Amino acid sequence: MDKRALGSRGEELAVKWLKANRFTILAQNWKAGRKEIDIIACKKNCLHFIEVKTRSGNAFGYGEEQVGHRKMKHIREAAQAYLDGHPQWQRIQFDVIAIEYRNEDEQLVYFEDLS
Repeated sequence: MDKRALGSRGEELAVKWLKANRFTILAQNWKAGRKEIDIIACKKNCLHFIEVKTRSGNAFGYGEEQVGHRKMKHIREAAQAYLDGHPQWQRIQFDVIAIEYRNEDEQLVYFEDLS
């Protein structure tokens, strides 16, 4: 499976998991210029900006390890652009969903509020 297909598969699984856990999906692949937020969702009056990292193994590290300072800066800038158009949100947080596929098994880990 190529990188793009793996990423799409991971985002589909993340959305399914979020819905099963009572999140409302507001946007997917939302862009502000060249910066993108994978999933924007809400739950209990809190807006969640969610980065999804999908891997087919951990030879190059775990997905959550790929969300460094530079990536978080881009997510925060895109989030600010979203908030400029949706100022009603008082509570926000930044989350990461890391998904690892091995053979036919999948493992999803939700990292909450990494701001």
